[in-house]
Amino acid sequence: MIDHQTPLGSGFGARSTTSEVLAGRELTGRFAIVTGGHSGLGLETTRALAKAGAEILVAARNSDAAWMATRDIPGVTVDAIDLSDLTSVRRFAQRVLAAGRHIDWLINNAGLMACPESRVGPGWEVQFATNHLGHFALTNRLLPLLDGGARVIAVSSAGHHLSPIRWDDLHFASGYDKWRAYGQSKTANALFAVHLDRLGRDRGICAFSLHPGKIFTPLQRHLTQAEMIAEGWLDAHGAAADPTFKSPAQGAATQVWAATSPRLDGLGGLYCEDCDAAVRAEAAAQPFVGVKEYAVDPGEAERLWALSIELTGTGFSGRDGRPAA
Repeated sequence: MIDHQTPLGSGFGARSTTSEVLAGRELTGRFAIVTGGHSGLGLETTRALAKAGAEILVAARNSDAAWMATRDIPGVTVDAIDLSDLTSVRRFAQRVLAAGRHIDWLINNAGLMACPESRVGPGWEVQFATNHLGHFALTNRLLPLLDGGARVIAVSSAGHHLSPIRWDDLHFASGYDKWRAYGQSKTANALFAVHLDRLGRDRGICAFSLHPGKIFTPLQRHLTQAEMIAEGWLDAHGAAADPTFKSPAQGAATQVWAATSPRLDGLGGLYCEDCDAAVRAEAAAQPFVGVKEYAVDPGEAERLWALSIELTGTGFSGRDGRPAA
């Protein structure tokens, strides 16, 4: 397990905003790619980094919608990617590689949550395919532009508490459960950061995962109002009812902090929440707080990495330093 997975005393907390965590930071000349950077937390992340002077490439399934959402933000460009389609991922990466610009931050933010059963590619469960495998392939294909100093941010979730990796039924052939499928994909995001950090350390690449908190964004598009009332997120009239929900600026703060904070130098592989390294869930006093042991276990991370190479046909192992074809 990550032996430094403990809060750092960052000075920030659950209500900190992107503006607060970037106060006084000058990011001019730096370059970020944000998947889903035109909607929800991704859009808040794009705005915050751009306001501090960074240039952003927004990677979006619907490039027209992304352009409309970001057209007034200086320093933002848009390109199309469908993370559930490895051909689309490869073509996007080829265009970025051809441009040749070093990437300071790759923020793997896009994702699906609790959607109806759907399969892509060779029968992959769509949440695992999109949230994990698409980002896995993208990161590995962009490796030459990450070399020499980059942070890769995997937006996980406290939803990882819902499921470890289901090694015996990864794609829910025995019966679909949308929340367990989401949980598994978020565990995969955390494990991805653990092993990427291990493999990338000698190349100047570090990685972090995080839980942004509960925020009303388009991520809930697959949930009915009745489901959100049952969860206590909304009252009987459809109004917000859970005081622990964050604003989008508060929700995006942890990924912005993880990407840019000097406090995290040399501490890659951590799972973060509320703009700090998270506690271990087994020591937390309440449910869905902190990171589960299985989500930062290096053996589980290495096993998932090897499987992801097998499934996607790309990925580097650290032995020769080169990605697969």
